[in-house]
Amino acid sequence: MNDTEKNIDKDDVQAAIEELMADEAAADAADEPGEGASAEAEAEKLRAELDEMRDRFMRALADAENARKRGEKDRREAEKYGGSKLARDMLPVYDNLKRALEAAGEDKGKVSAALVEGVELTLRELLNIFDRHGITLVSPKVGDRFDPDYHQAMFEAPMPGTKAGDVIQVMAEGFLLHDRLLRPAQVGVSSTPKDDAQT
Repeated sequence: MNDTEKNIDKDDVQAAIEELMADEAAADAADEPGEGASAEAEAEKLRAELDEMRDRFMRALADAENARKRGEKDRREAEKYGGSKLARDMLPVYDNLKRALEAAGEDKGKVSAALVEGVELTLRELLNIFDRHGITLVSPKVGDRFDPDYHQAMFEAPMPGTKAGDVIQVMAEGFLLHDRLLRPAQVGVSSTPKDDAQT
């Protein structure tokens, strides 16, 4: 849309309509008495054209407003979710840092304390960056109910003392980008029948 189209508003349309009607009235007054019938037909034709032009202009105005709103919505979504591909590519970095800390915890005697602290700081900084960009953890706990909106069941297994649909193992945490799921949490789910869960 160019600047001329942007500057056209309803007042301009109304002024143009009034000007056309004034010209039409002046033409009617200047007509000879014998030409009244043809002048009336001409005036009717001009009114019909005027109505059609007004209708087309109002439609164009509505289309322009809809395009502006759609463009604004697309811009907001691109600003909010535009980094989702990069964010998704960063998730394995989080997973690997977490695995490194878990492995270091198992081999405490063999791993340097400074190295472990460095990995912890790196992981903390990565989580701070995620937080600044609207990326949040989906971190279910064992015993939570399976939620298909945020969890992906990797396996089902019977587990005494649980109910069917309970999370029995968390293999990987999930992530949200604002309100959109980047990656579901990968979990194991109990398939214990109701009767076994009560015993």
